[in-house]
Amino acid sequence: MTAREHDERYMRVALEEAHTAAELGEVPIGAVVVYQGEIVSRAHNLRERNEDPSAHAEFTAMCEAARTLGRWRLTGCTVYVTLEPCCMCAGLMVNARIDRCVFGAPDPKGGATGSLFRLHADARLNHAFAVTPGVLGDECAALLREFFGDVRRRRALEGDRTAPEDVPSAPAVPRETSAASAPSVLLAVDSFKGSATSVQAEGWIAEGIRRACPDASIVHLPFADGGEGTLDALSSSLGGEACTCSVPGPFGDEVAARYLLADVDGVATAVIELAQAAGIGHSPCTHDAALVASTFGVGRLVRAAVERGARRLCFALGGSATTDGGAGMLRALGARLLDEDGSEVPAGLAGLERLASIDLAPALGLLSGCELVVLSDVDNPLAGKRGAVRVFAPQKGLGAGMDPDERERALAQADAWMVRYGRLLDAARAALEAASGEDGGAAASEASRPRAFRSVIGVPGAGAAGGVGAALLALSARLESGAEAVLDLIGFDEKLADADLVVTGEGFMDEQTAAGKAPIAVARRAHRAHVPVAAVAGGRAERLESVYARGVDLVVAGPRRPMSLADALSSKEVEANLVCAGEEVARAYLLGR
Repeated sequence: MTAREHDERYMRVALEEAHTAAELGEVPIGAVVVYQGEIVSRAHNLRERNEDPSAHAEFTAMCEAARTLGRWRLTGCTVYVTLEPCCMCAGLMVNARIDRCVFGAPDPKGGATGSLFRLHADARLNHAFAVTPGVLGDECAALLREFFGDVRRRRALEGDRTAPEDVPSAPAVPRETSAASAPSVLLAVDSFKGSATSVQAEGWIAEGIRRACPDASIVHLPFADGGEGTLDALSSSLGGEACTCSVPGPFGDEVAARYLLADVDGVATAVIELAQAAGIGHSPCTHDAALVASTFGVGRLVRAAVERGARRLCFALGGSATTDGGAGMLRALGARLLDEDGSEVPAGLAGLERLASIDLAPALGLLSGCELVVLSDVDNPLAGKRGAVRVFAPQKGLGAGMDPDERERALAQADAWMVRYGRLLDAARAALEAASGEDGGAAASEASRPRAFRSVIGVPGAGAAGGVGAALLALSARLESGAEAVLDLIGFDEKLADADLVVTGEGFMDEQTAAGKAPIAVARRAHRAHVPVAAVAGGRAERLESVYARGVDLVVAGPRRPMSLADALSSKEVEANLVCAGEEVARAYLLGR
């Protein structure tokens, strides 16, 4: 018998346990523990019956195996489980020192051995174990689909359309829709940058859907992932007041910039979109421009929002022309950034070369009592090979027109400035924290908030928007996934409860999409409720296995006829293409009914 056949043999025993769980009304997950070719324990999910949050199948099986073997170390054991382990169970596998885990269906929602996390191979932990995924995966996933299909049908008969809690993200199953009823479609589409806003894209896709389903119920949720377009997306869903201010642009000229002020759960919330005051659309993207572009206007927007009573500030970091580390923003908020002579340093990235000290107290005093939230899915640190200078500054013109060697020297020099800037931010925070027990002032109090990092330089996300993430971290902001936070703010989960189909999309779909861009955040949540997901795109990569593995069921992309790139990006052709794509999505949905 081959190793694969051995694995399938034991997985079938785990499936027997999963069927037992289903008969009891539990989520059908089963597990067995094998030692030296013998099954030493077997268990199934019993969370509901035992009212025990730890009663996962593999967790229970491992505890029983330890009792059977008379030792807590499960060295030499293999755990077979029908669904990829969660963080709790994978953590127990690490602590129990198992040799190997074999699972059936992946869990994009919470899997900790490959889907979301890789606890089995995390070098920071004191044990690693081998993982074999996908053994009898189709059978394991089918059992989960059948179980939750029954749950949905039963709830539909009872008039309850809410999604079951803690649904594992097995392959999606279309909701039951009678032949006489029209589908309920939820649109959550990101902008097609340079071609269509989120609102426009959803309108054109909806037109196409109605060609095939004239009576379809369509709900629009304009969407963004924390970059450009976030302000408009949240304005459509939250309402509130769109406030316009005249502030300095990235090069000092006055620009009309907007922010949104809305009541969110009883808290006056301002949405600050960086591109409004410091957008790359204002830049010629030359080397000289990249050196002087400043975020000062962003700080002025923040001041205006605070003066209007905002107590929660949400920052959408995307599309900036700047790489000044947020230094300009800090100055506008009152912080002092001084050279060795005690004079204010010049604006922009170039000013960081002369920076010798930072005093954050005035800025923290201004923001006292305010909650700062950074909406960004960028995980770049402030400095280094993946830092703000190396990755983002060339996009904004730094090094433009230089030969490769000269360009490399310019980038290395600017990155060194950014490292020193990060250390000075750390020092400024440390000084205020040290003073927090002495004067008890507002700034010291704000600075004494606990931090989860030693230095701002290496924090994932600190390099967002040319380092603005670092400045906000120094002001006690917290970083959140832009896409996830926006989905919460626009009430996506509430609208999802009534949806038969979700349609998302963006301008181009490829492996970067699968890495966590807006459509994947939508797909992940839809699959929790087992609602099918279609994605519409202007273009796509040749292979999209990673996108489909993350929860998208169908991708419709590309122009409806041969055309040049310039034509494909024109508003007229984008409209026609998205209308046709919407029709294709609807007809594909009808085929599966």
